[in-house]
Amino acid sequence: MDRYCVFGNPIAHSKSPDIHAAFAAQTGQQLLYEKRLAPLDGFFTAVRGFMAEGGKGANVTVPFKLEACKVAQALTMRAQAAGAVNTLHFTADGIIGDNTDGAGLVADIVDNAGTAIAGKRVLLLGAGGAARGVVLPILEHCPAKLLIANRTVATAEALVQQFAALGGAGVVSACGFAGIEGEFDIVINATSASLSAELPPIPAGVFGPATLALDMMYGKEPTVFMRFAAAHGARTRDGLGMLVQQAAEAFAVWRGVRPDTAAVLAQLRAAL
Repeated sequence: MDRYCVFGNPIAHSKSPDIHAAFAAQTGQQLLYEKRLAPLDGFFTAVRGFMAEGGKGANVTVPFKLEACKVAQALTMRAQAAGAVNTLHFTADGIIGDNTDGAGLVADIVDNAGTAIAGKRVLLLGAGGAARGVVLPILEHCPAKLLIANRTVATAEALVQQFAALGGAGVVSACGFAGIEGEFDIVINATSASLSAELPPIPAGVFGPATLALDMMYGKEPTVFMRFAAAHGARTRDGLGMLVQQAAEAFAVWRGVRPDTAAVLAQLRAAL
């Protein structure tokens, strides 16, 4: 039976085995998927060991997504753009590194939330690894505007320089949180603020009754960002749908079949 795993440290909290088991049952695929705790200084060894045991592929979570770029012999375009890898595919030609996070976010927005990105004004909060991974997939859906706001403006401006040509003239821009102006159709919180129950310092005016506000974090209760957005009229989503969608994308990379995510997402939501 083909074997897959997710590497992380810590890893006990991961829902990936449950998600992939559900995908396998739904699609009739025979596979085993497990959690693997990789030592902080032993990621390469852990990957090589899993391959030697016959592993076919692996997901990668914190803190190894940057190291996963180095263990791969080739990177997909979206992994190159993200500068990070969350999916490793072990092939006859070597290890291919991919990044399905951005595709997962876009699928959750477009398919699950029923919100088109094309022609919309999108505000991306944060310019770190989580934000970097979603810029290319968002731009592939042709928004009218993508504003990247970050505490350190230079970090956001570096992303603009990387992706400006792809977005087209005047589409991608950067600013500090204090420089955000106007209302947006989609607001994505890619900062780590929700981990410490904090709110990015953004004006309430970014939200309107037609705004979709999505936090990449998820939990049993809405995040501070989600509560703030809802209080100012926005529809809100957490990151659970993104988690399931990025897993479905990885499953398709490995198995060549795309599972239906709705039932799996509902199952995870009920278990929170």
